[in-house]
Amino acid sequence: MANIAPPTDEHLNHAYTTNKEALLKRLSRIEGQVRGVNRMVDEEKYCIDVLTQISAINAALHKVSLGLVEDHISHCVVNAATQSLETGDPSVVAEKVSEVTTAIGRLLR
Repeated sequence: MANIAPPTDEHLNHAYTTNKEALLKRLSRIEGQVRGVNRMVDEEKYCIDVLTQISAINAALHKVSLGLVEDHISHCVVNAATQSLETGDPSVVAEKVSEVTTAIGRLLR
């Protein structure tokens, strides 16, 4: 598991809180799909059918990930850009861009 920094006060107000219920609903569906794959393996279902379900889970997780990236950019990066303009400090936005770039890099591994 990757080392993940503990949340700071700055991270307590997440953009996805407006979509939290939809996000949790989608994650619950994915959780159900994973349980279904577990059951399929236990029942020794046809390998290709199991792989098809795993592919669907991966696609669903990617969709959640992209939604979170979009929320982060539209909330955190945009707020950092506004703060950068107000303070004249370009490092604020550079830090957020670096943060999202690192997160995207982790998703692509």
